Amino acid sequence: MVGWKCEIKDSGAGRNTLVMIRETADGRRVFDIIRERRIVMGNYITTYTGIHFEPANPDPKAIRIDDIAHALSLICRGNGHVKTFWSVGEHCINCAKEAQARSLSNRIALACLLHDASECYMSDIPRPFKRELQEYREHEERLLDIIYKKFLGSPLTPEERSQMEEIDDAMLWYDLENLLGEKQFGEIPLLHIDLDYTVRPFRDVEKEYLELFLRFSGKSDILK
Repeated sequence: MVGWKCEIKDSGAGRNTLVMIRETADGRRVFDIIRERRIVMGNYITTYTGIHFEPANPDPKAIRIDDIAHALSLICRGNGHVKTFWSVGEHCINCAKEAQARSLSNRIALACLLHDASECYMSDIPRPFKRELQEYREHEERLLDIIYKKFLGSPLTPEERSQMEEIDDAMLWYDLENLLGEKQFGEIPLLHIDLDYTVRPFRDVEKEYLELFLRFSGKSDILK
């Protein structure tokens, strides 16, 4: 439908309406209701801020950085197989700080902070098992691209993804050494920050995550 754009309207009572909108030459907006879809329990999760979010059908407007910061501060790395609790939020904070210490751009630092944000909605799955879950990985990639587009303006380029993944893999090396006591082989990754695995209160991690988001995004408020 050339000249039309699609919007999803909240109809209340757990219903969403798909609407096609076209603006006429005289400035009037013409609406055409395509379909109404009821959001049923089981299709969505309820987030920390009370939003009904459908992981398999993500709405960018429903993605909130305060939901991400809160959830990641409470999700444990390594599916809980660690000697002491270490949150995904702490891992993302370290990745962002390492990007900054390497003099990478604020965009890359913010990408590092957000690189596990999909786990806020889809949970954390260990890498060996995730490799076998093609459909999960497709959903994860789609959701991450939506998150990057919302907070970075666009998905990551291959070069940006490579920079982020290099930092992520380096952090994983140290996490396995320090959180599992599992001896790693090969060249030791060079880090530009000192790692401190002291367990902090969840609220402190959440607060720092949001502070770093504001710093690297250039926003003055998390809701803007």
